Amino acid sequence: MPLGLGRRKKAPPLVENEEAEPIRGSLGGVEVGSGGSVAALQPGLPPPPASLRPRLVFHTQLAHGSPTGRIEGFTNVKELYSKIAEAFKIPPAEVMFCTLNTHKVDMDKLLGGQIGLEDFIFAHTKGQRKEVEVFKSEEALGLTITDNGAGYAFIKRIKEGSVIDRIQVINVGDMIESINGQSLIGCRHYEVAKMLKDLPKGRTFTLKLTEPRKAFDMISQRAAGGKHNSSSQLGTGRGTLRLRAKGPATVEEQLSAFEERAIEKVDDLLESYMGIRDTELAATMVELGKDKQNPDEFAEALDERLGDFAFPDEFVFDVWGAIGDAKVGRY
Repeated sequence: MPLGLGRRKKAPPLVENEEAEPIRGSLGGVEVGSGGSVAALQPGLPPPPASLRPRLVFHTQLAHGSPTGRIEGFTNVKELYSKIAEAFKIPPAEVMFCTLNTHKVDMDKLLGGQIGLEDFIFAHTKGQRKEVEVFKSEEALGLTITDNGAGYAFIKRIKEGSVIDRIQVINVGDMIESINGQSLIGCRHYEVAKMLKDLPKGRTFTLKLTEPRKAFDMISQRAAGGKHNSSSQLGTGRGTLRLRAKGPATVEEQLSAFEERAIEKVDDLLESYMGIRDTELAATMVELGKDKQNPDEFAEALDERLGDFAFPDEFVFDVWGAIGDAKVGRY
């Protein structure tokens, strides 16, 4: 059966130009339980009691400056933010996003779905709020949008020379609270990107933004992220804690060269076809496709796991080809 025949479509392609992005197996049979501890698993045997399991502890600071805190016992991003908030006695809603191993607003170091076991976590909290009127003189605004996995969408990249680049008060790291008065709290990156794309050209619209609170040495900079550097390495530890939206977090080895390259290529295709960047989504697609025998099997796996995205057939073909190229070393 040709690819796409009989595939269930839930919605038309999300966006075409406006961009958006937001944040594997086990290592030696090690899995993180719901309490954040690690258990060595053997086939057919239940995990040992929580009291006998070693624990994963991460060090963290508030990006604008704070004492060092220690956090543990989280299995997803929302729980991570809650643990950070608990450590520093702030409301969880104050945490906008986290970066790894730098206190700066560096989108190449953004915490997504994985944390190196030796990574240091910096939490960026809400700072100044601002309201900006933007005249949409071109179809594409030049924004890349990501989200924090907990209901906040923010600016990951601003394209040089674009409409937004000419507005100096809009910066990388700014959270988008609303567009024309419509709240975006709880929206995913692709929903925000579609709303921005659908705004009529030649009209003015209003953005309400919240910038991350800055340390003294960050006040004068517009923040990193103007150019995409997909080859940057986040994890520095020997293993990685992968946070999942559904199911327990797992400790796993660092990605292979094939996986890294395949994820990069799939992420580029997500941007080209759908206007979003999302390395966690790209990693899931690579994981679904790396063991499939043909594109039809891959398409069925995508529909079952990621049907809400309604990927177009030509996109699925290209993703299948990109995974195959990375597998054989055609970079």
